[in-house]
Amino acid sequence: MNPRKHLSIPLLILALSGATLLSGCGAIIVGGAATGADVVHDRRTSGVIVDDQAIKLKIMDFISKNEDIASHSSISVTSYNLSVLLAGTAEEASIRQRVADYASNLPRVKRVYNEIGIGPRLSLKTDAADAYLTSKIKLKLFGIKLDGFDPTRVKVLTSNGVVYLMGLLTPTEAETVVDLVRHIDGVRRVVKLFDIVD
Repeated sequence: MNPRKHLSIPLLILALSGATLLSGCGAIIVGGAATGADVVHDRRTSGVIVDDQAIKLKIMDFISKNEDIASHSSISVTSYNLSVLLAGTAEEASIRQRVADYASNLPRVKRVYNEIGIGPRLSLKTDAADAYLTSKIKLKLFGIKLDGFDPTRVKVLTSNGVVYLMGLLTPTEAETVVDLVRHIDGVRRVVKLFDIVD
């Protein structure tokens, strides 16, 4: 019996609940449209927000339904502004490629950042440390004092201590965020995947 597999749903619910609490009011999908406070603050359109969520769920579903992938990888997935980020580890290069190929062929996906490393699956301890680090980073982003900056516009994903940052940010916002995150204890490396806006 694989303990990770049986813990995945409760952990997913906990992670989603935490993300909602940290970002304020979450966007709600009603009849295919996104509503709520996040839409007001987000620089993406409501349609792109919905597409991003659908893309992420499709990739996660693909991974979970393919036991040969799910049991031999620890892959984290996110989509922001139609760019997909795949992070974590896979035991074989073929698994890494299959997931990237699937993501690349989904409708509306503009690009795929394939950051999946080849190696053993990440432990539950590592997963918990990554979740804690992500939460800590999100909280610290609220301390940034820039005119017009909204910390909920920054998407944070952590895998094995490597922090991936996505979002639609101005050059100043992006530079400030990266400078803050790289000095947080526990961060091994920062990968910038921002879309820069004027």
